[in-house]
Amino acid sequence: MGAAKSKSGGLAGIVAGDSSICLCGVEEQSLRYRGYSIEDMAANASFEEVAWLLLRGKLPTHYELETYRQELQYKRDLPPELQHLLEILPGDSNMMDVLRTGVSFLGNLEPETDESEPFAVADRLIASLGSMLLYWYHFHETGKRVSLDTGEETLAGHFLHLLQNASPIESHRHCLDTSLVLYAEHEFNASTFTVRTIASTLSDFYSAICGGIGALRGPLHGGANEVAMDLIARFDNPDEAETAIRDMLEKKELIMGFGHRVYTTSDPRSAIIKQWAHQLAQQAGDTRLFPIAERIEEVMWKEKKLFPNLDFYSALAYHFCGIPTSMFTPLFVMSRITGWSAHLLEQRAHNKLIRPISNYTGPEAQAWLPIEER
Repeated sequence: MGAAKSKSGGLAGIVAGDSSICLCGVEEQSLRYRGYSIEDMAANASFEEVAWLLLRGKLPTHYELETYRQELQYKRDLPPELQHLLEILPGDSNMMDVLRTGVSFLGNLEPETDESEPFAVADRLIASLGSMLLYWYHFHETGKRVSLDTGEETLAGHFLHLLQNASPIESHRHCLDTSLVLYAEHEFNASTFTVRTIASTLSDFYSAICGGIGALRGPLHGGANEVAMDLIARFDNPDEAETAIRDMLEKKELIMGFGHRVYTTSDPRSAIIKQWAHQLAQQAGDTRLFPIAERIEEVMWKEKKLFPNLDFYSALAYHFCGIPTSMFTPLFVMSRITGWSAHLLEQRAHNKLIRPISNYTGPEAQAWLPIEER
């Protein structure tokens, strides 16, 4: 057996490549997209601006942004064949499976070719993922085929309008837009690395994105906000929550929405979405859920020095926007498609097949035995 090779469980701390897209600042606990801080973007940028920045490497001018929004509006509609497919998918399908299947089928209808514009598939998916999910959702909820023309300028507004069949409350639209900015990109996370690995084989755009959706479907990557919402909603008051959380910790149960593989003291995105959750809770007249969430946060820090990550208060923000819990992780996809696409294109621009090695832990060399001697 050869000498043991350097290894790390889950590739923790391993530098797997170069990228100019995102910096997760471990020492300063910060996050930047192409040099711009997450705080500045959350306060000033729309999701469409961030999508342009991630894909094209620079901020759009006023004209470019307006033109881009118009282009995305045009690309929200779905081909009749895809609408039919969404109608025949089971109504109890996992929503991540609906998105994965929709993306794969769209790849058959509108395949990527050598003549495709560089950002064509990325922009098409950014524009249409919400339409895919909500067309399927409404058809199986009501049996009706909904119009995908909402007239909304932003993707956040489009999603909420389609979901609620009405123009959304402005604070809800703004909150969701900010959330999409916060979820848009996060360096070499599991789903992004999956996308880059598939892209490194020179596979097509749609195949790589389907891989990303599959990776995000796993509960250790996506889905924490759904579990967090279920946890928060379980209790009647903060004292009950504190007692239960301490009991869960004593039993060493996993509490989702806390801690992070990169950050050690705080998630820079968490404070931003917590402010939104607080604001929307006040608007809704909530006196139960937000105080419960804060008490859980306090206990987790006091007992385990674990901080809430983006998922924890995103759950409450989405809840107060009227978004069903089962749609929380699909919304993650609708945002992270921007980061995935940017990494896919970056991988292609400087491609080398991603092929790590393993540390063999099997038996020593063995002599082959004829079947009658086994």
